[in-house]
Amino acid sequence: MKRNIIIIGLLFLAASFAQAQVQKGDVLIKNGTVITITNGTLENTDILVRDGKIQRIGKDLRTPRGVEEVDATGMFVMPGIIDAHSHIAGSAINEGTSQVTSEVSMEDVVNPLDISIYRALAGGVTSIHLMHGSANVIGGQNETMKLRYGASNPDDLRFEGAPRTIKFALGENPTRGARARGIQPQSRMGIEAMIRNSFSDALNYKAEWEAYRADKNPRKVAPKYSLRMQTLVDILNGDIIVHCHSYRADEIYMLLKVFADFGIPKITFQHANEAYKVAPELAEFGAYASVFADWWAYKLEVYYSTAYNAAILTQNGVLTSINSDSGELIRHLFHEAAKTQKYGNMTDDEALAMITLNPAKQLGIDNRVGSIETGKDADIAIFDKHPLSVYAIPQMTFVDGVKYFDRATDKADQRIYINPESSIEEVQLFDFHDTHLCMEGVEIAHVFGLGNFRRHN
Repeated sequence: MKRNIIIIGLLFLAASFAQAQVQKGDVLIKNGTVITITNGTLENTDILVRDGKIQRIGKDLRTPRGVEEVDATGMFVMPGIIDAHSHIAGSAINEGTSQVTSEVSMEDVVNPLDISIYRALAGGVTSIHLMHGSANVIGGQNETMKLRYGASNPDDLRFEGAPRTIKFALGENPTRGARARGIQPQSRMGIEAMIRNSFSDALNYKAEWEAYRADKNPRKVAPKYSLRMQTLVDILNGDIIVHCHSYRADEIYMLLKVFADFGIPKITFQHANEAYKVAPELAEFGAYASVFADWWAYKLEVYYSTAYNAAILTQNGVLTSINSDSGELIRHLFHEAAKTQKYGNMTDDEALAMITLNPAKQLGIDNRVGSIETGKDADIAIFDKHPLSVYAIPQMTFVDGVKYFDRATDKADQRIYINPESSIEEVQLFDFHDTHLCMEGVEIAHVFGLGNFRRHN
């Protein structure tokens, strides 16, 4: 009897383990115009995918038995789009109780059922960087995810092996939030002081633990453990990549100096609207930038910007990506990339790299995604026209060789919530869900010409 119970238990564990494994696909994409990003554009080319990986790239490849064949004749095949700054699929965005919350993590609030995941797939997006909000100077840790829509287990969306990242924020967001909550710092100079003080505290914490581990006294007592401090130590050790919400050039340059003083090697400046003013300094440090194509002037500190930002940064040697920070903009990041050709004359590969290979490098996942190469994950988007064309429409999106979006079989109820035949009950002139979400969850006063209102969520 006991033996039977053990066997049943082992079978149950095995079944549970099998269900926890993410799905990998086999497919042969034939006769497409393949935009590899790293090896040029290949005409009338096939891509063979086995067990979620790109196995072969070439012409007239034979379809193995049991492998689905997709005819991409006349279509364009490119690497899946990667959004380096997103807030979709998160059931919470900010932890606003303190200006330093490095102990919290977005992995605890992943919502795999968010319909925005499917909508992003419909725009050719295969991976996102789910970021903590910008209400804190040092916010929470982020989560890099693959958009495996249909999974109910949040862990199934995690990008296995992706480096850890964390959110910092400069400027009005943390200072405004601090004044609203009556906490410190409430000025830009106070932000720098808080970052320096936090890293100094982390160095002291690290020294205490190193002394404890070196002490051979068996009666020694361990220092008090702090997840907040340990996370900051991991940043100092280079084990966590910082992604910093930023706008003004003076603050960007300030943080470069702080990181240089503490020997922190990696940082990506998010938004970075005035980064073009300090492009040589960013390049010298080795910092990255993830910017909007042409989104600015929605508040005072974002006033001085330019649509040439991405091109200027790139030409100065700064690895640059274009992100969405929006549940709506994420669906057409390929259009955002195309704007760099109007503003900066970027080549096709340079423009598309800003939404594929460059964000992959910024997230430390470029060994697996971001380009179409043998051995990489089969995260692929297929377009009916060149993806930099204003007329391009995504047709299919694959993650790990599994087709998660197919326009030909798209269900109407996955695209819209409202029955088109029903009467209109409510008119919404402005949908906050599809806009800048970095301050979601924080009380903000919005002033319009017709009066004031306060948002609570």
